[in-house]
Amino acid sequence: MSVQVEKLEKNMAKLTIEVPAEEVEKALQKAFLKNKNRISVPGFRKGKVPRQMIEKMYGPEVFYEDAVDEMLPGAYEKAVEECGEDIVSSPAIDITQIKKGEPFIFTAEVALKPEVKLGKYKGVKVEKADTEVTDEEVDAEINKERERNARNIEVTDRPVKDGDMTVLDFEGFVDGVAFEGGKGENYSLTIGSGAFIPGFEEQLIGAEIDKETEVNVTFPEDYQAAELQGKAAVFKCTVKEIKEKELPELDDEFAGEVSEFETLEEYRADVKAKLTEKKETEAKNAKEEAVIEAIVNDSDMEIPDAMLETQQRQMVDEFAQRLQMQGMSIEQYYQFTGSSHDRMVEQVKPQAEKRIKSRLVLEAIVKAENITASEEEYEKELGVIAEAYQIDLEDVKRDLPEKSAAQIREDIAVRKAAEFAVENAEEK
Repeated sequence: MSVQVEKLEKNMAKLTIEVPAEEVEKALQKAFLKNKNRISVPGFRKGKVPRQMIEKMYGPEVFYEDAVDEMLPGAYEKAVEECGEDIVSSPAIDITQIKKGEPFIFTAEVALKPEVKLGKYKGVKVEKADTEVTDEEVDAEINKERERNARNIEVTDRPVKDGDMTVLDFEGFVDGVAFEGGKGENYSLTIGSGAFIPGFEEQLIGAEIDKETEVNVTFPEDYQAAELQGKAAVFKCTVKEIKEKELPELDDEFAGEVSEFETLEEYRADVKAKLTEKKETEAKNAKEEAVIEAIVNDSDMEIPDAMLETQQRQMVDEFAQRLQMQGMSIEQYYQFTGSSHDRMVEQVKPQAEKRIKSRLVLEAIVKAENITASEEEYEKELGVIAEAYQIDLEDVKRDLPEKSAAQIREDIAVRKAAEFAVENAEEK
């Protein structure tokens, strides 16, 4: 196999990859073996037709698609290793030649890791964060706990007010005609939650139990159901139940129920200590983010579009995986939020660009300061992996691919570069 690299503008490159004719023949034979039981030729039983006969009847290209699927992934991976370039995007593949008895030739257009002209990274000045916790913040945190321990009391002697939990029936109409998906029965809705389209919940304030109330709204222009986008609608609603929260009294008894402390004073002191710790952690993270952002702004690099697009797709995939762990598919999320894959990809673009630039400047600091991961740090990281997957540490060491081990060491060095930049920053 051979690979040629042509450098393009904006940190892009085109790899031209040629797979020898003998490898093409092997892939065609595999494609034949894979498909022979599905091909019928008069006079032959299925699976017994010679490959030459099939190629004579249908042409050798009958197996080309499967042969390409067989060759391309391995050939591309091998080409990446051989060319020695630091590729940072998914490839845009173009088949140049696939022909029996000839080499298989294809191109892969890819983004290369851009060079970074590192700006000032020592003595960066950032604003000092305030970590003082006020009495108002302590009160707010305690009130959250009261909310979590509130009782829901059924109300029958007044209409709906903001914050109430209601149970209602509703049906929506556009131009006097009921529309699909616009009807609900015994639906639980907290007024002010923002669960319904803008303007809906506010118009239920003042509604009385078992009396029909009309709610007039206009669907957003980007609403998920295209046929309803921008349309005016009328919802006929009937509130069937109203409940309001009853907060517990703020006293020693409450403190004893929600904490390990016997008095309200001790509980308040503990809440304040925890809020202080949280603020200090947030301040530390904010300082690191501000320092790295300042270094990025003072550095120079050209991010290839393909690199950014790859990062955007990865971030959406990561989000989908997190949703899956919570029992929701990305399709359900799009349906509930009125979003879409393309919209989500565009939405994460600024964050993706920030992530790329931050990583690049930290890698540049690693190089400038010759920062490396010690063996102790590397072993500690492997220990975290072993514990997370309930695997023996020695097994992790033995089975971890060399590429993954190198990536772990690099990630450790990048974290140390971030710590280095923060330690050398100045607060003002």
